[in-house]
Amino acid sequence: MRYVLLIAYDGTHFAGSQRQKNGRTVQGELERAALEAGSFSRTALSGRTDAGVHAAAQVGTLDGETPVPAHKLAAVLNMHLPPDVKVLKSAAAPEGFDCTRAARKKTYCYRFYTSPVAHPLLSRYAARLDGTPDMGAMRAAAKLLEGEHDFAAFRATGSSAKTTVRTLYEVRVDAMTVYGVPMYEVRVTGNGFLYNMVRILAGEIYAVGCTPARADDIGRAFLTGERSLLFRTLPPEGLTLERVEYEIPLFEGE
Repeated sequence: MRYVLLIAYDGTHFAGSQRQKNGRTVQGELERAALEAGSFSRTALSGRTDAGVHAAAQVGTLDGETPVPAHKLAAVLNMHLPPDVKVLKSAAAPEGFDCTRAARKKTYCYRFYTSPVAHPLLSRYAARLDGTPDMGAMRAAAKLLEGEHDFAAFRATGSSAKTTVRTLYEVRVDAMTVYGVPMYEVRVTGNGFLYNMVRILAGEIYAVGCTPARADDIGRAFLTGERSLLFRTLPPEGLTLERVEYEIPLFEGE
């Protein structure tokens, strides 16, 4: 039987989400907990997150047999999971469900704050940057990124994607004050993302906020695929996977 899981984790002390030989991973912790909880053979996640990246609502599956009712499996797994990864919900998976291939949309949020000093209560989940970016310029840059484009320039070296064309349904920039510090959120919803794509997008939006004339570089980057036209890749701690959407509801109450 296949079970579907809604998973949250703090990525600070993980080498990434996907299983690997060297390094602690989210998938590795789930598999260890599954062995303690029942007879399970396989886990899968809706997508890969890199070392240091967080998730509020990662979706995964677990194959195997257990007498525990599907909706109570989350509580059983959590008894064997460490504090930095937990299963929020569990359910019986639809027939033939593949959490990776069936995903239709994903939403990531990149958070950064501007301060001359790293804030101890912010730096675990947001990147510290300098300056005072202009909100109007950042929001205008976000609109340029929406739609279907060739995002070849917005990927890091090492991407194995067969195509670099992606569709971004919404790119939104919000601002707030947290502990007296300016905090910004770049929230991106798309049908898929390239390696480090959101971290590069967020960096370019910030850079345009600091130097509005840089907005022209976004169009040139789409045309040429030149990574050098864009700002540096922002650090992983600011990135959180917030939502994975499917054509059908997976959990009760959705």
